[in-house]
Formats: sequence, structure tokens, C-alpha cells
Amino acid sequence: MTDSVVVTGLGVAAPNGLGARDYWNAALAGKSGIGPLTRFDASGYPAKLAGEIAGFTAEEHLPSRLLPQTDRVTRLSLVAADWALADAGVVPAQLPEYGMGVITASSAGGFEFSQGELKSLWSRGGQYVSAYQSFAWFYAVNTGQISIRNGMKGPSGVVVSDQAGGLDAVAHARRQIRKGTALVVAGAVDALLCSWGWVGLHTGGRLSTVDEPTHAYLPFDDRACGHVPGEGGALLILESADSARARGAAVYGEIAGYAATFDGPEPGLRRAVELALADADLAPADVDVVFADAAGEPELDSVEAYALTTVFGAYGVPVTAPKTMTGRLYAGAASLDLATAFLALKDGLIPPTVHVEPADRHGLDLVVSQPRAARLRTALILARGHGGFNSAMVVRS
Repeated sequence: MTDSVVVTGLGVAAPNGLGARDYWNAALAGKSGIGPLTRFDASGYPAKLAGEIAGFTAEEHLPSRLLPQTDRVTRLSLVAADWALADAGVVPAQLPEYGMGVITASSAGGFEFSQGELKSLWSRGGQYVSAYQSFAWFYAVNTGQISIRNGMKGPSGVVVSDQAGGLDAVAHARRQIRKGTALVVAGAVDALLCSWGWVGLHTGGRLSTVDEPTHAYLPFDDRACGHVPGEGGALLILESADSARARGAAVYGEIAGYAATFDGPEPGLRRAVELALADADLAPADVDVVFADAAGEPELDSVEAYALTTVFGAYGVPVTAPKTMTGRLYAGAASLDLATAFLALKDGLIPPTVHVEPADRHGLDLVVSQPRAARLRTALILARGHGGFNSAMVVRS
């Protein structure tokens, strides 16, 4: 293993805050961004709530020439990348263009773009394009737009592993930096809040159909009945520690360990936790807080609680799920949790899991209602993707 890989910049676009500081203040205050879906008429659907980003106007942040070429999620991604680079004190034009890369993740964030393309083709009587072709093109555009806008010609790519993707993209970026790339923009911003995407989300059978925002998404609660979707996420600036030191950058912390597993006859989440800790050369007692995947579905919550209590013991480590304030952001969820973990390490505060009354049967020390002050040096972030993906990442200050 070569030099350690550190995070020097955060760019956040979340339903309860735009920009890392605005989002962090909202998370500590328990401010929720979940409410009735407004981006289209959802009255005919079983699920009617979402974590929508309010107050984002692309025209305020991006050149007008980019607007016809992009959809909402690409615009959010471009702006989040700008914020992350500014937070890291990076001016891309001053760095070698082949020494910078972009690695992101997506679950199905191209729905809105693809829907528009297919409508356009249909209206023109054009050639049929499959959804998979359109999604693949969107993925390339999303990463490519960040690369082109910032002159980044180094390693690039898109990871598709649903909600685990936000961690998997950062892990892939870590590998590239260890191979010699100086800087990588990594993470995910996702958005599926369009009519086509909404239909697709319903087919998974995991959406909450509760209409009251404070009761709709309650992971580890006996009232749990599914999750609320949301849009947004976070992009992070990853560098080698040597590179960060050389330019005098402030560092949030280190990507210390990572592992990914896949469910087989038995769930693979516990194994992912154990492997990530081994990769970081840490014991369970070294972890100060866990950012849970928090599916909000009874069986999946039980699987996660069992994994945590098996590794750490009952009530053995503080656990939090700030995504109860944003909804599950699909590929963007894990990268937002990762950014939140670094902010928590910096300020010594664990953000709360709002509206939840944790069930005793889970045996979790869930941080609820209010932030908890703690000496935080190491955090574990968990993510699971639909179909059996499991990812775990360990970060330390």
C-alpha cells in the first residue's frame, strides 16, 4: 500500500441543505427536507412524499450554454463538484490535467433525461433507443460533464451498484490515487423524482405510502413501513496525503478501510463490516460511530441490527441515520453519509436520527432527537444496494 488517501473537500446538495455547511447545520438542528412531492403530480401514486431539494436554481451557478445539454441531476452534480473543489482550495486549471480524475456512481438517475430523450425520439418518429442505452449515455454525460468543465483527463468511470454505489465510487477513487493519480472527484448525486422514475421505484415494493412526513420513514422502529425517496448526495475531493500536504490543504480525514460483499444464502453485511475493519487495521472497539444504511423495512433493519450487534455487541457503539431527514438518495445516500461522517469527526457531534423510537429488540444505541457530543476519531459508514450489494467504509480523522 502506498500513501494514505485523504478527503480535502466536500460538495453537498441535499433536501435539507445546499452546501456542506448549510446541510450540516440543518442536520444538527434535526431539520427535515421530506414533504409532499411537487416536481410532478403524484396524487395518483401510492407514495406521495419525497426528499426534494428546494431553492436550487441552475442558472445561478452554471453557464447558460450548459442548461440545454443537462438535466437536473447533472446540474446538481456539476454544482456539487464546484463546491467540493472550492472547499478543497483546488483550482483545476493550475494542476496537471491528466493527474485529475472523476469517478461517480448512479442507480438510475438518468430517468428524467432518458424520459425526455425517448419522448423526443417518439415525437420525431426516430429510431428506438432502449432505456439501458439511454441510461448508459447519461452516466457518461454526468461524469463527462464534470471532467470537461474542469479539464480533468485522468481516470474516470461510473459505478452502478444502487445505494452502495456512493461508497464503491470513493473506494475506486482511492485505488486510482494509490496508483498515482493526484486528485479524484468522487461520490454521487442522484435524482429519480420524475414520473417515469417514480413508477420504477414503486416496483421495488419498499416505498412508504404513509402521507405524514414525520411517520413515513422510521428505520429501526416498530412502525417501520418502508422508505421515502430523495434526491441529492455529495461529491468529495480525494487526494494522496502527500499531495494534500504539499499544497497545504486542510484535511477532513482519511479513507482508512473499505470492503464490499454480496448477499448469498446469508446476508453479507456483517462480513463487509469485518473486512472493512481489517482493511483499516482496526478492531470494533476503535469505531466511535456507525452511520447506518437504515432501510426502513422491518426485515432489512433486523439484518443490519444483527450485523452491528454481532460485531460490536448490543448497544456497543453509537448508531445514527441522518438520512431520516433527507430520504434515501439512492447512489447519493452513501456519499452524503460519508460527507456527514467527516463533518461529525470535525465537530465532535453525532447528528440525530429524527422521529424514530428505536425498538429494543434491535439492541442499537441509536442517537435520536438531538445531536450527541462525543470524542470522534473513527466512523463506519454502511450502504446496501437493491439486489444484494453491501459496502462498508471506515474513515478516521
